[in-house]
Amino acid sequence: MPSILSRRRLLKSSLLYAVIDKETCRNNSVIGAAGNAIAQGADIIQLRDKISNKKQVLEYANSISKLAKSRKKLFIINDFIDIAKIADCDGVHLGQDDMPIEAARKILGKQKLVGISCHSPKQAVSAQNKGADYIGIGPIFATPTKPKTLPIGLKTLREINKLVQIPYFAIGGININTIRQIIDNGAKRIAVVRAANHGKKLKDILGKNLKRP
Repeated sequence: MPSILSRRRLLKSSLLYAVIDKETCRNNSVIGAAGNAIAQGADIIQLRDKISNKKQVLEYANSISKLAKSRKKLFIINDFIDIAKIADCDGVHLGQDDMPIEAARKILGKQKLVGISCHSPKQAVSAQNKGADYIGIGPIFATPTKPKTLPIGLKTLREINKLVQIPYFAIGGININTIRQIIDNGAKRIAVVRAANHGKKLKDILGKNLKRP
């Protein structure tokens, strides 16, 4: 089983985080979408499934966990801490209204990653202080994935960039037309949802705009 140190090393070197959302996959296979994202350069795969029953989510998680391990990629499950343990995911991703970071850490143990979505500098600093391994920052721009959520904008991204030392991934409305603005305002890592289901977009985002240190 990978140690937290090896997981954090992979996390630190990661540039592209692909969120596989069951709802946006539509008729496409969730597992196929995960495999395609990895093949096109994603370093981290997150499964976000808010519509399937937990038995189905567990089946997806078991399959993607094995796939990610075989490719030496990180696999994160959204929300389901119990499934993170059962399927031996590399960690869990939480929302602001989910279980507190400290409680999730107690359940998962010290060897798993805990990430959280943040929408303001205050939330980002709080997450860092409470022991989050990474943060998802956004939505930077308006996105159909979160139609009721106001974008935080580039100014807030710049503020957060100055305040946090742990890895963070900018997310929300990021595509080949907007990514340059993200990078120019301090972000070194990005996360995508809709583009995660389109291999060419992923490849373009990674190849044209992000360079590994």
